Amino acid sequence: MPSPTVAPRIGFIASFIVLMAPALSGQVEFPAASPAVVVQQEVGLTNFEISYSRPSVKGREIFGRLESYGEVWRTGANAATKLTFDSEIKFGGRPVEAGTYALFTIPQKGSWTVILNRVSDQWGASRYDADQDVLRVEVPVEEVPELIETLHIGFDQLRDESAVLEIAWERSRVRVPIEVDVRDRLQPQIEAAMGSGQKQPDYIYFQAASFYYDHRIDLNRAAEWVDLALDQNPRAFWMLHLKAKIHAELGNTDIAIAAAEASTEQAVAQEGPSSGYKVMNDALLASLR
Repeated sequence: MPSPTVAPRIGFIASFIVLMAPALSGQVEFPAASPAVVVQQEVGLTNFEISYSRPSVKGREIFGRLESYGEVWRTGANAATKLTFDSEIKFGGRPVEAGTYALFTIPQKGSWTVILNRVSDQWGASRYDADQDVLRVEVPVEEVPELIETLHIGFDQLRDESAVLEIAWERSRVRVPIEVDVRDRLQPQIEAAMGSGQKQPDYIYFQAASFYYDHRIDLNRAAEWVDLALDQNPRAFWMLHLKAKIHAELGNTDIAIAAAEASTEQAVAQEGPSSGYKVMNDALLASLR
């Protein structure tokens, strides 16, 4: 039996623990089993965002067991995965308006069905309603040789007007092609800037010339703009290289050779003999001679 002096102290400690338990429990933070992540990516002029929770394999068999074949999967953990984009795109070759969508999938052994559903705020797939689907696309599933421990959803193969949405987990990976409209959105802006009568910075002329060259819109105007850029920055070897490519495409071989040689001279002077632009100019010159 505790002494009279110890007993009150024990009672005090017990009372303190009881009183503090709710406060302590409110302060304890445990790591999430499937941590949430937000992925943001710009493709061309379109902004994308993916919000999802990332489960891990943890020694389990996933597809065909934990996630049954032929059934709608939330494509993550906890709340349904969300995909947001701020302009109209093509998803798997089909047009979709800007907005936020729930991203569901139906895994199968040979292919997956990838679904965009207009009800973006929902928990898992328990209340999934196929009538709210915006589209479904079927894509082949690839077997990955090395285990992907934690679910990955992101973008790959980025181009000005396209990308690939990739979903990978365990030993499976699917890719959905995405297309965005850059030309129709950017060309009017370029035309407005060039037609304003105001002198533009060299990088604007250069980027406009690059865009017109890459998209084969009007190479003669691209040639004019790259010259305007070089007027402001005559030692810019990357601009000289673009000038060489434009005139090579136009059939102006002498101008293209002179520009490529000048580009190499400036690139070596500024970056050294191992400059990547020297390699590119050498290849271009070999095709012109």
